Amino acid sequence: MRKLKISVLGDGGWGTTLAILLSSKSYAVTLWGAFENYTKTMAKNRLNSKFLPGIRIPRKIEITSDLKKAIFCKDIIVLAIPSQYTRNILKRIKGNFSKNTIFLSVTKGIEIKSSKRISEIINSELGSVKLAVLSGPTIAGEVAKGIPTTAVIASRDKKVRKLLQTIFNTERFRVYTNPDVIGVELGGSLKNVIAIACGVSDGLGYGTNTKAAILARGLAEISRLGKKMGATLETFSGISGLGDLVTTCISKQSRNRFVGEQIGSGKTLKEIYKHMQMVAEGVPTAKSAFALSKKYKVDMPITKEVYKLLYQGKTPSRAVNDLMTRKSKEEI
Repeated sequence: MRKLKISVLGDGGWGTTLAILLSSKSYAVTLWGAFENYTKTMAKNRLNSKFLPGIRIPRKIEITSDLKKAIFCKDIIVLAIPSQYTRNILKRIKGNFSKNTIFLSVTKGIEIKSSKRISEIINSELGSVKLAVLSGPTIAGEVAKGIPTTAVIASRDKKVRKLLQTIFNTERFRVYTNPDVIGVELGGSLKNVIAIACGVSDGLGYGTNTKAAILARGLAEISRLGKKMGATLETFSGISGLGDLVTTCISKQSRNRFVGEQIGSGKTLKEIYKHMQMVAEGVPTAKSAFALSKKYKVDMPITKEVYKLLYQGKTPSRAVNDLMTRKSKEEI
């Protein structure tokens, strides 16, 4: 059987981790990054010191900044690009891949200008391609170190999701499948907004009670929007829903929780970004999620307050007060 050729577009921590995982299973892997000088340094040192420090990149992984070279004759293209840059990259690769190429999005975000999920952007730019998404509680550094992790691959095409499950599954990285693309993408994206809220709680010095409330009510509003958008409700209680939400809200490695913590401590978004190398997807997604809540007429109070904190200069204490003093209601 011919060895599958796989390209990972995006040399952040997660893209690099998946390239290493796939290489360990003897697939021919190419890792693409946007910045030539940095990819050359990675190729020479076999380290991604900026985004995945301390993890060696095997010599057999090809590292390049040449996009056409990265996607030439590839069986699978993994998209690990920040959500706000995905469309531009797709425009650049349009028409340069086979009709049998499978696209797998591993990005957890929603485009601001269109409020579209990544799979929707792929379809709008590339047409009807073979498509799947991967999501779940997957902190890159833990996966790279071989710490047991689970994830979900969702596709409407059963053959595609089963094939990708076989390709990605290892003894330390257990992959489930799900036909609910909408639910898996929304769970992975919207949990970042809730994680910012949990970080704000940490920054304000609040305790476990507060974080538990944010988690529970955050999941409720994610589920409400998901159901209205056509997702399967049960997806949000699974790995790509509750599982990912808990991880992102409690982990000290979570970029979104960190952003919220800094805001709760009194810093501005501009000040926080000065010291961050990696993208916190919850920041742009808060704007997209707020727009979706209005479009679908879904009550999302936590998302609304995070949006106001990030984009309207609302203070954390005022946001908490407004959440706690809303009109009383039944839980369900």
